[in-house]
Amino acid sequence: MDGVLVIDKPAGLTSHDVVARVRRAAGQSRVGHAGTLDPAATGVLVCALGAATRLIEMLQDETVKVYRAVVQLGATTSTDDAEGAVLATAPVPPLDAALLEVALAPFRGAIMQVPPMVSALHHQGQRLYQLARAGQIVERAARPALIYRLTLLEVQASRISLEVACGKGTYIRSLARDLGERLGCGAHLAALQRIAVGAFVLADALPLAALDGREAVLAHCLPPTVALAGWVPLALDAAACAALRHGRTIPAAADAAITRAYACDASGGLVALLERDGAHWRPRKVFGHEP
Repeated sequence: MDGVLVIDKPAGLTSHDVVARVRRAAGQSRVGHAGTLDPAATGVLVCALGAATRLIEMLQDETVKVYRAVVQLGATTSTDDAEGAVLATAPVPPLDAALLEVALAPFRGAIMQVPPMVSALHHQGQRLYQLARAGQIVERAARPALIYRLTLLEVQASRISLEVACGKGTYIRSLARDLGERLGCGAHLAALQRIAVGAFVLADALPLAALDGREAVLAHCLPPTVALAGWVPLALDAAACAALRHGRTIPAAADAAITRAYACDASGGLVALLERDGAHWRPRKVFGHEP
């Protein structure tokens, strides 16, 4: 089975746990996901099955992720979320929308973030979370992140709710921590829900509890091409499809503004991802006779 399955992940499971359940339900091992959610987080987890796993790169790199986050002010933790030990507390200043908008402004657009110590990034051959479990804290270099939209939703005493639309590699825990530092009281992420990954939204996601077998997977599995938003579809004849499957280029249309496309055969099956090379399409990734 090849396609994309959008799951509503519950709290308490790792993203790998969800993938394992999809594998069991689908009866196949070739399953991956397009962006980790922490165990405590809930919401949209996009899973790819079969040949669609080769499109995970596009889902990770080219989609905007949207989150709803609850930030607890007045306390910093060892993990920058509610799972860690409290490191320090401080009084929370009187909050109003105007004050918070001033504090939020520097976090919009292209920013630099120091990743949380508990993360999957590597340091000298080990993942940071492994070092953290061993009680080691290491310096982490700031990394670029892109926040397209940061909206204040609600203010409740020492808690605020935010909606964040961001690109790949953005840490909402780091955003919460840095916002607390800017407000002078410290903060951590109290709750997180991912409500969208590109065009895949929470309202359309399948609750994990409803994933009770292969029939459920078949009923909700989307074609692999849904992962290719922004790519131009090209319906090709059998000769062109055969050429692409053998790694050969094919003539491109005159419209040079189209720089990438995906090729489909007469049945709509995905044949190849294409990149323009002058007057030709060059196959970037080639798929078999099944999508």
